[in-house]
Amino acid sequence: MRWNLRLAAANRGIWKASEMQRLLAERGLVISSGKMSNLWSGDPITLRKDDLNVICVVLNCTPNDLLEVQPDKVPAPNTSTSEQVVVGQARAITPRSRTGRSLPPR
Repeated sequence: MRWNLRLAAANRGIWKASEMQRLLAERGLVISSGKMSNLWSGDPITLRKDDLNVICVVLNCTPNDLLEVQPDKVPAPNTSTSEQVVVGQARAITPRSRTGRSLPPR
């Protein structure tokens, strides 16, 4: 996924990370300069839903405005026959002891 905070902020007339940081603090989300820098110019690894909610309220947007799906970066499913699950074949069932103890290693 691509993180588009800068673009969403620019569309709403917010051009500086410090301005965005101030607006978030006014809504109760106090962010350190390092985290704000990561949100503004980077690609955050984690983001709490509560923080995302405040960002969306400040920017008057939805998460769809901030996140862009990139299906070309997801690997294609593995279609090799050796890893496919075969449905309908019976497996051998081995009875277990009912004493509650496991058997010693062989």
